[in-house]
Amino acid sequence: MNRRKFLSLAGISSFYPCLGVMAEAKQNHQYKIGITDWHINSKCDPRAFQLASEFGLDGIQLSYVPTNPECNLIHKEIRQTFLAAAAKYKVEIASMAMGIFNQHPFMTTPDAEKWVTQCMKFMPEFRQKVVLLAFFGKGDIKDKPQMQKLTIERLKRIAPIAEKKGLTLGLETWLNMEDHMRILDAVGSDAVKVFYDTANMHKMGYNVPNEIRWLGKMNAICQIHLKENGNRLGQGKVNFLDVKQALQDINYKDWLIIESAIKNGWRDSAKANGKYVRRLFNNDSLSR
Repeated sequence: MNRRKFLSLAGISSFYPCLGVMAEAKQNHQYKIGITDWHINSKCDPRAFQLASEFGLDGIQLSYVPTNPECNLIHKEIRQTFLAAAAKYKVEIASMAMGIFNQHPFMTTPDAEKWVTQCMKFMPEFRQKVVLLAFFGKGDIKDKPQMQKLTIERLKRIAPIAEKKGLTLGLETWLNMEDHMRILDAVGSDAVKVFYDTANMHKMGYNVPNEIRWLGKMNAICQIHLKENGNRLGQGKVNFLDVKQALQDINYKDWLIIESAIKNGWRDSAKANGKYVRRLFNNDSLSR
């Protein structure tokens, strides 16, 4: 039985018992806050951990770029460099990201499955369980049924590896919630979920809080990007107070990962975004 059928039988109310009793606990939850390495000019660079520490953040979403020999994490000596930086600055690896699929599409690149499998092999060493698979640019699958079919076929082959290791493959796409769930149901593995991006979904005209609640009730969100296109968080079109409430409603407790930064002045923007997220989501009155 897939997730959609289960919920239709069980009912939303039974899926979320004692919602009022849980409200106080949700309010008091302290999220871990991370940032993507590519938005602080440190893609697949150990310097990202130092910067995250300077910005008062808890973690880094680390890029895996298998085509770059200088930072190919399949090599133990390179991984040790990143682990040493994480330990030195007391900054965690929040998750992995494979943006490479924007240029070398997951569904058609011959080595794509091998790259994801390689990433899953060393993820336990980094003590994290989520890898983002990007579907933008050349890898876009929106309104492309054949590309979606190929994506499903490949996910079916590698999802059992993720299941065995207790890992999650997070899909970041332009798709709406129904199309996401159609793909997840077709793959048929709880190891495949949605990596939800606030700005991308808002740009497509989707109701972001409603999508978060709906996907959350399906247990279909692995992590979330807090993102605003062209602006610092809280200064653009995404209503992050509504996002916060939606995350509380689904009892989300995983990482909040900042992806917003302005190219001119990215350092100040990253600092400001970190303060904004701590203040809004963790009720940190000291973040001013």
